[in-house]
Amino acid sequence: MELLCPAGNLTALRAAVDNGADTVYIGFRDVTNARQFPGLNFTPAQAARGVEYAHQRGVRVLVTVNSFVQAGGWPQWQAAVDEAGRIGADAVILADLGLIAYAAEQWPAMARHLSVQASATTPEALAFYKRRYGVSRAVLPRVLSMQQVEALAAEADLELEVFGFGSLCVMAEGRCLLSSYATGESPNTVGACSPAWAVDWQETERGREVRLGGLLIDRFAPEEPAGYPTICKGRYEVEGSVEHAFESPTSLETAELLPRLKRAGINAVKIEGRQRSPAYVGKVTRIWRGLIDQIPDGDADFTPDPEQIAALREFCEGTTTTLGPYERKWQ
Repeated sequence: MELLCPAGNLTALRAAVDNGADTVYIGFRDVTNARQFPGLNFTPAQAARGVEYAHQRGVRVLVTVNSFVQAGGWPQWQAAVDEAGRIGADAVILADLGLIAYAAEQWPAMARHLSVQASATTPEALAFYKRRYGVSRAVLPRVLSMQQVEALAAEADLELEVFGFGSLCVMAEGRCLLSSYATGESPNTVGACSPAWAVDWQETERGREVRLGGLLIDRFAPEEPAGYPTICKGRYEVEGSVEHAFESPTSLETAELLPRLKRAGINAVKIEGRQRSPAYVGKVTRIWRGLIDQIPDGDADFTPDPEQIAALREFCEGTTTTLGPYERKWQ
C-alpha cells in the first residue's frame, strides 16, 4: 500500500520524502484548500521546488484543491488547478464538481482524486465520478466502519485511499456546518475549521477556557491536555453533566488494521497533518514506513511493533488514540 504523507511547507515536504513517503500532498496558500492557516502551505514557486525535490527522489506530489468554489471566486479556484498542472503535480485532489470537470477538460494528463470533502460513500457515487470525470482515486470519509470500507472496496472500480493516522474528523466530511454556525466560516468555504482569528483562550478562576466565535466550547484543568478547539470536540452541559457531545478529541491510529486494509484492496494509507511541524511529519512518516513494510502477505498474523506504537502515541492529540468508526460493528 502507498504511504501518503502531509506537508504544510517545503521543509515538511523534504522531511516526508527523506523518511520514506511514497507520495506527499500539499496545498496552496489560500482558501482553495481545507487547511488554510496563517503561515501554512505553499506559494506556487515553493510548490514547484517541492515537486522537483520529490520527483528527483521518485516520490509523487498531489495538490489539494478541496474546498468548494464560492460565489465570484471561480478564477481563484481555477487558478489553483492550473498552477497544479503547471508545476507538474501528479494529481489534484478535488471535491467541487465544477473544478473536477474543469481539471478533466483542461488537464487530462493530471490524475484527478476525489477528496474526502466530497463524502462519496457508495459504489454508485464512486462509479459516477469515474465515469463522468475520469476520477482515478477516492479518499473515503472517516465515518465508515471497517465492514463498510471492505464492502465498498469489493465493488469499487477505482483506487481507494483511507486515513490511517492523525486528527479524526467525527462529522460527515464536506457536510459539516458547525464552524459556520460559530464563525460564519468553514473548511468547505474558506479552508479552515475553527479559523485562527475566531479562537480565544483565557485563563480564568474556573480553568483554561476556549471560545470559538465568542462561544464557550471547552474548559480545561491546569494540567489537562488541550488540543486545537473545534465545536464537534468540545464539552457541553447536557442535563446537568458536562461531557463531549460527539466524541472525545483523540487521534486516529490504525496500525493493527493494516493487513485487513491491504486484503480489502485499499491502495493508499493517508497520514493527516499538513498543519503539523516538519519534525512531526518526519518522525511519523518514518514510523509508518516501517509499519507498512512489515505487513505480511496473505492472512498471516500481524502485531505492530509495540515500540513503534508507543512512539506514535507521543504525537497523538490528547495523548490518546482510537480506531474511531472503523471498529463500530453496528455500522
